[in-house]
Amino acid sequence: MRRIAKEHNVDIATIAGSGIGGRVTKQDILGFIEHRPAGANSKAPMQHVPAFRPGEPVEIVPMGVMRKKIAEHMVLSRRTSAHVHSVFEVNFSRVAHLREQNRAAYEREGAKLTFLSFIAKAVAGALRAFPLLNSSLDGDDIVYKKDINLGVAVALDRGLIVPVVRNADEKNLLGLSRAIADVAARARAKQLKPEDVQGGTFTITNPGTFGAQFGMPIINQPQVAILGIGAIEKRAVVVDDAIGIRQMGYLTLGYDHRLVDGAVADQFLAQVKDTLEKFDAAWV
Repeated sequence: MRRIAKEHNVDIATIAGSGIGGRVTKQDILGFIEHRPAGANSKAPMQHVPAFRPGEPVEIVPMGVMRKKIAEHMVLSRRTSAHVHSVFEVNFSRVAHLREQNRAAYEREGAKLTFLSFIAKAVAGALRAFPLLNSSLDGDDIVYKKDINLGVAVALDRGLIVPVVRNADEKNLLGLSRAIADVAARARAKQLKPEDVQGGTFTITNPGTFGAQFGMPIINQPQVAILGIGAIEKRAVVVDDAIGIRQMGYLTLGYDHRLVDGAVADQFLAQVKDTLEKFDAAWV
């Protein structure tokens, strides 16, 4: 850690630490180096300064540390797992109704009731019913995880990070809402600790936040499955041979076909869909 600081001429005393007791971590130093304004340090490595090739209308900007790690992790996952995806359309009308009914009460408790909270609750229950989706591969051995630790992808200006909500199946909807909001807020404030991004057993990502109908997410190794949430919006659908307006959205399950067959993956996703469309009001 000190070697990195010395190489980049960084005074550790000037960095706000995110570790225990305000301790400066390696990630704090790397983040400081990556976001240091150009010209702030005359001894900073040249790769942090945008460059232009003579005669070419392009700007050359090297990847930051976080972007490099993401790139390596994604390429490794594509090389490791046999990716397959299933897409289910889900009627979120009941969830939307329950959310509207209880949103104010949750806010009084200091929590934000989101569609993600309901989806996380449904996923946690389905993972308990289909433990293969909550496992990993170690050579020729299947490692079943006792705990259900949900990774929740959070988009940052410099990349994507996946903090973990531990023992998600043991939390009620209020507890899940608080836990998701907490890890997301700390991720954006750069206050996560190393243990906050470790030990996930299944990941949820939400490209629908930005308007995507659905995505084909890459598995977060060493996990064997990942759920993508598409945009949830009002659409015209056929209901009992008539056209109706419902809150609809797509859920995409990416899974490792080395271990998980389509039948198991689709049964898992079917249970998630059924739970959401018939969500138990007693859980709210």
